[in-house]
Amino acid sequence: MRTLYYEEPVLFLLDQNRLPQEIKYVECHTADEVAAAIKNMAVRGAPLIGVSAAFGLFLAVKSYTGSASGLRDYYQEKRKLLASTRPTAVNLFWALKRMDKVFASQGQSDKEKLEAVLLKEAYIMLQEDIEVNRAIGENGRGLLNDNCRIMTICNAGALATCGYGTALGVVRSAARYGKLQLVWACETRPVLQGARLTIWELMHDQIPVRLITDNMAGFVMQKGLVDAVIVGADRIAGNGDTANKIGTYSLAVLASYHGLPFYVAAPYSSIDVGIGSGKEIPIEERDPNEVRQFRGTYSTVAEVDVYNPAFDITPHQLIAGIITEKGVIKPPFAGRL
Repeated sequence: MRTLYYEEPVLFLLDQNRLPQEIKYVECHTADEVAAAIKNMAVRGAPLIGVSAAFGLFLAVKSYTGSASGLRDYYQEKRKLLASTRPTAVNLFWALKRMDKVFASQGQSDKEKLEAVLLKEAYIMLQEDIEVNRAIGENGRGLLNDNCRIMTICNAGALATCGYGTALGVVRSAARYGKLQLVWACETRPVLQGARLTIWELMHDQIPVRLITDNMAGFVMQKGLVDAVIVGADRIAGNGDTANKIGTYSLAVLASYHGLPFYVAAPYSSIDVGIGSGKEIPIEERDPNEVRQFRGTYSTVAEVDVYNPAFDITPHQLIAGIITEKGVIKPPFAGRL
């Protein structure tokens, strides 16, 4: 299942808000449409957000109809729009910066040539992401014992990337080599990325998986049914503090209490060495109705006040290793990342 692909003149983005009930793609002709898809979480997962935004900047230049002198300002306007969509995921800004370098390197090139080089760079990022994920999977596999039972939260799989996945990339590698017994997938409130996406993805690949609600994780660990916890990351600070989907910190605390290794699997582009700790990572707060209702149906009092942070910060002291395409980084992380 492709999460995105380009067929002249349209960028197709798999609408993950419709999964698992319906497979449908959002058709994007402009950067504004890509930004909307990222903002409303039709597109989600830090690596996929970054690559989608790269294609968005290509579409910005492609759809521009003004004078040559105004193209740079138009590009910056659309770049700012894309950058505003998801503030926590550092891959977004990493991808935009890569496209900026390509844009700047072309100087006064004609618009058609500029479109071509921007599209080429976006495709390079897409292919690199798949290769990086496979390397993460191979590097992480060596950390696991035979018949391993892995717990995860949210979706850090093929659906969150251009293919294969980060945390689920490790799962896939373990399954391919016969080392995996079971995946425990937390449902991931309030948008249910675990229940809707991780379950669908793993069952599609015939990888053994069992769904639990988020508040069952501690009990499952207490019963001795988990061997390791592996999660993805939206941003990793220079000291190893990690931002990931809300609920990740709770899993890390529970894993520590029960003596279980807690691993973060992420591409090197998710590491932001420019910030010293997780305190500096911006945490996105989303629409309160994501908590009040699900797909238009209220599960609580419609007027209730809601706090809805999309991410939390796991302190580096709780992380046993960060699995990247370059290898597994063990603590202490400061100076090694």
